[in-house]
Amino acid sequence: MHAWEAIQKSIDYIESNLTEEVSIEKLAEMAGLSPFYFQRLFSRLVQKPVFEYVKLRRLAQAVSDLKTNNTRILDTAMDYGFSSHANFTRAFKEVYGITPDKYRTTDIQLNQFVKPDLMLNYVMVDENVPLVTDGIVLEVTRKKLDKPRTFIGIAKEIPLSELMGGTNTGVSFAAKLWDEFHEVKAKIPYLLANGNKLGALYMGGAKKDHCTYLAGAEVEYGSVIEGYTVFELPDSDYLVCGFEAVNFEELTNSAVYKAQTFMERWMKEHKLSTTDFAVEMYYPVTDGRAYMEHWVQPVPIKE
Repeated sequence: MHAWEAIQKSIDYIESNLTEEVSIEKLAEMAGLSPFYFQRLFSRLVQKPVFEYVKLRRLAQAVSDLKTNNTRILDTAMDYGFSSHANFTRAFKEVYGITPDKYRTTDIQLNQFVKPDLMLNYVMVDENVPLVTDGIVLEVTRKKLDKPRTFIGIAKEIPLSELMGGTNTGVSFAAKLWDEFHEVKAKIPYLLANGNKLGALYMGGAKKDHCTYLAGAEVEYGSVIEGYTVFELPDSDYLVCGFEAVNFEELTNSAVYKAQTFMERWMKEHKLSTTDFAVEMYYPVTDGRAYMEHWVQPVPIKE
């Protein structure tokens, strides 16, 4: 068994037992390592100490429960191993910047520390070969866009830390921007009936440690609408990472992070870089299948 496989086994066990007591000794035995070496290897591969990781994953599940269940906050706290409402609130605010009470009564969306899939750091596939991993399907292909496409929406600066989805926690600025876009989408003229929604990342004069993010949808080519930002996807060759998940929530949370992680490594392995923008192409959810694509313009790295 590879070292990453041993640690992944413990990660899977933790995920299945978030409401149970988890001991280092049990996890180390499962991985076939001493407690000392297990903790060192876990921290190295997951980038978090074991119990910090357990806390983050328990809080991630608690976030879901707070919005979907009608149980008291204290009950949720006790379910995930917190000794009191106060301790839970303190941990929640430290990680997300808001209290569980405020979160439960607002439409705020939060970035989570995603359960890692270590296989994505070690397994490589060729173009046009699907990779099935932890409930999602990834595939890298090439696409040629013969004609430019126009997208219109709302653009704002977001922290570069937002691009660390899956490892960065806190309020999701991108999700908030999408909420703002959906509130006005019906008022935007020239929208294509079968057009895609698109998230675009580019600098656009953003200040230090920030980038510009556009949440928008496709309109008739060349359209310009006062009060909205236009993004034109140029006719070019693109490297595309398509991925699907069991639902839209899974797609836009853990799946998008895993796809990003894999794509970065895939491009590095193939000695490719990219230009100054990247886009997220969204497709309608059909037959229980949620699907989206990351598009970049590949640029060979000169050695």
